[in-house]
Amino acid sequence: MQKKPLDCKYMAEALKQAKKAASIGEVPIGCVIVYQNKIIARGYNRRNVEASTLAHAEISAIKKAGKKLGDWRLEECTMYVTLEPCPMCAGAIVQARIPRVVIGTLNPKAGCAGSIIDLFQIKEFNHQVEKDTGILEEECSNLMKDFFKELRKKKKKIAPDT
Repeated sequence: MQKKPLDCKYMAEALKQAKKAASIGEVPIGCVIVYQNKIIARGYNRRNVEASTLAHAEISAIKKAGKKLGDWRLEECTMYVTLEPCPMCAGAIVQARIPRVVIGTLNPKAGCAGSIIDLFQIKEFNHQVEKDTGILEEECSNLMKDFFKELRKKKKKIAPDT
């Protein structure tokens, strides 16, 4: 698949959001939602900060986009997210009627846009989601790997092997 320049531009913006999450000790996942070639919402993981399982990057961005457009239906939007959505976020994307999602890197442990299950393409749902994957994949993947590598180092310093 040939990478589209606008997809790379917007994924780079999602990466900026992911880096904000990392800077506060959150898993580095970032998201932006684009409407008519303009970013209308941004989000990044804040689960620990907000002590909420609902504080995922995608959920935050969907809420903001809905407010901006004055509608829960985001039918003319594209979502850019650095990591393949979990079941909750994939379900919210389907419910928000987002027609297209661009994913940086896949999530073999919890991904629900094809890795474990593809909630985007269940024909019985009243809405399916087009997806593109691998946009700035190396950058998105390395951000996650580096974050968890540092986390393991910190945990080892706190509780070293005896």
